[in-house]
Amino acid sequence: MEQKKYDVIVVGGGHAGCEASLAAARMGARTLMLNLYLDNTALMPCNPSIGGPAKGHLVREGNALGGEQARAADYSTMLVRWLNTSKGPAVQALRAQCDLRDYHDHFIWTIETTPNLEVHQDIVTDLWIENGSIRGVKTKYGFTYEAGAVILTTGTYLRGQVHIGLLNYSSGPMGQVPSTELSRSLLESGIEMGRMRTDTTPRLHIDTIDTSSLIEQKSAEEPLCFDLWGEKKTYTGYSCYLTRTNSYLHNIIRENLERSPLWTGRMSGLGPRYCPSIEDKIIRFPDKDSHLIFLEPVSRKNKEVYVQNFSTSLPYDIQVEIVHALPGCEKAQITRAGYAIEYDYVIPTQLAPSLETKNIRGLFCAGQINGTSGYEEAAAQGLIAGMNAVLYTRKEAPVVLKRSDAYIGVLIDDLVTKGTNEPYRMLTSRCEYRLLLRFDNADRRLAPIGRRMGLIDDVKWQILREKWAAVDHEKERLSNLRINPSEEVNDWLVRAGSSPLEESVRAIDLLCRPEVTYGAMRPFLPSIERPLTDEEAQSLAIEVKYAGYIERQQRQVIRLSKGEKVYIPEDFSYDEVPGLLSESRQKLEKIRPQNLAQASRISGVTPADIQLLSVYLETRRRRKERGITPSS
Repeated sequence: MEQKKYDVIVVGGGHAGCEASLAAARMGARTLMLNLYLDNTALMPCNPSIGGPAKGHLVREGNALGGEQARAADYSTMLVRWLNTSKGPAVQALRAQCDLRDYHDHFIWTIETTPNLEVHQDIVTDLWIENGSIRGVKTKYGFTYEAGAVILTTGTYLRGQVHIGLLNYSSGPMGQVPSTELSRSLLESGIEMGRMRTDTTPRLHIDTIDTSSLIEQKSAEEPLCFDLWGEKKTYTGYSCYLTRTNSYLHNIIRENLERSPLWTGRMSGLGPRYCPSIEDKIIRFPDKDSHLIFLEPVSRKNKEVYVQNFSTSLPYDIQVEIVHALPGCEKAQITRAGYAIEYDYVIPTQLAPSLETKNIRGLFCAGQINGTSGYEEAAAQGLIAGMNAVLYTRKEAPVVLKRSDAYIGVLIDDLVTKGTNEPYRMLTSRCEYRLLLRFDNADRRLAPIGRRMGLIDDVKWQILREKWAAVDHEKERLSNLRINPSEEVNDWLVRAGSSPLEESVRAIDLLCRPEVTYGAMRPFLPSIERPLTDEEAQSLAIEVKYAGYIERQQRQVIRLSKGEKVYIPEDFSYDEVPGLLSESRQKLEKIRPQNLAQASRISGVTPADIQLLSVYLETRRRRKERGITPSS
């Protein structure tokens, strides 16, 4: 059959595949996306929401790098809320409930109108590998596609197995065709695979729910959006509704566990720890007599409702019983049953921080194939893999984000250094530099990289430069302006719960007070030609109020970054290092960290081992400088 040649081939059209394909094509690479079923491009088989704590950070970071998910989310938003507003700025994040059809439409239109990007519907069955390097892929339709780099973004389709009660059958998500041959090809290529599980909830018909008895949660009143260059909007017409489980519902589940594939041992894959099924919650938390449930719309174009926090793989008849036990859902009609799906994934410690496999040059993996859970985690990986696949074909250094650079850096470092045996979800608690990696400063941190990759055009770049200049100028102005005590100023401060002024103070010092906001202080300042937007004012206030904490974390980054400059040669033998624990030696040989800092984060490698390795590497470096070979 016909053989075609591309720079980059992306296998899969989910959230990772879309971002990878767009990034590669926008960087000028001739790109091919191969998808099982084109109508399911950017499918949202679970809850059609984007963002939330840590996940929202990933979306904004991808946006700052030039990714597409933020724009797709804004295009399809039905309602949006700013979360964790009572907490500090490090953990505040945006979450949008999206129309799953509009989200898909945005991505498919963007992909089909992007130069350098072709899309074919086909099933990849084999990897074409020669001399340890990827050459391309082979498909079920008999085509052989050649490429300089290949990105696998297969989601939950690899040997997918759906479970509903004791019924199980081969399937991808939402009843789609699974991919079976590619898992075999990966195993034959020496890639180590594992097995995971994820669950989804029943969908209900909104007209059969008594929402009058439930707590309504509307969209935020203030205009919001994910896209740095987007138009902030308010949304009306759609709401979420809150209900709760009860002891009666819990008893139904307990009495039917023998019909659950989860509790009868029919599933081998581990499920998500931070998004457990409802039956898992009932057993793991027996002291809780109630769990919060959200009823969330999925589209403007249908009547379906997603039952958030209620995923299950119980038999259909039991799903009907427990749904009817929810207040407000006594007569609810199930339109689609919940189910669990098991699938193969690549053990992610086989990947470099660029997301290239260590054993097969030019082969990259991104998304749920790497053991992650969530659209946001997938899209972030896809974007990085897309960039690095192109850079690989150009023989240029990859983009590697450190833990101090971005949540994306934390995500990838955790995967390739520590690995995971359960679906990995991004959490703010995983990030040790939360105050440096805020939602509001993602553009400052990452847009220069997106610009260098050619993913941010001149117009967008100029908008960012003007924004940064305005904030910096205002910060400098506040450092030089003084506010004098007056009756008007002191009345305002007392009303705000702050102490009145007794003498003149710098405006920037007044802004440091917890009770003082930039907006409230602005009337007491001379006007400026270009006033700050609300988002710019928020960034300014955070930088001023948390300056001491930010500087402390920056010093910590500098101190810990020393280990990142101690590189470990790719062919380094840990047998050379005397005194290493056997377990540490085995893990270091298997994961093969690129530097001392990464080695220190490997589970089971002790600080004493790192000290031994550090001393040995330094001795080795000095001997090499003097022309002494390691064996002499």
